[in-house]
Amino acid sequence: MNALFPYAETTRGVTVRVSVSYLPEQSEPERGRWFWAYHIRVENGGDAAVQLLARHWVITDGRGARHSVEGEGGVGEQPVIAPGAAYDYVSGCPLSTPTGSMQGSYHMIGEDGSGFDVKIPRFPLLAPVGAE
Repeated sequence: MNALFPYAETTRGVTVRVSVSYLPEQSEPERGRWFWAYHIRVENGGDAAVQLLARHWVITDGRGARHSVEGEGGVGEQPVIAPGAAYDYVSGCPLSTPTGSMQGSYHMIGEDGSGFDVKIPRFPLLAPVGAE
């Protein structure tokens, strides 16, 4: 386990690592709004380049309500990740509850033109005690 990225999942040689942090300065619990930043690192452990084309997220709030989000790339970018290289980005997620979780997948394409999905590990969104 990587201390900086405690959540990780590997699919076809591509590892997705996630770290998450609660942002009290962007949260307004008294208005029912909690906000987290998450840092994603996509590592290509294979021997051919891959391109991140699209993302699919499933965001679940503390009441169990699920919200699906799809879009191009990671934060709109569609990077080509060379063998042994990594792609990092940071994004954010607001919730109307102090707890929840995120998980999902990236759609990638290999150098040979084959498409495949890479799992994004499930990670919790937890506001610290007292931030409710």
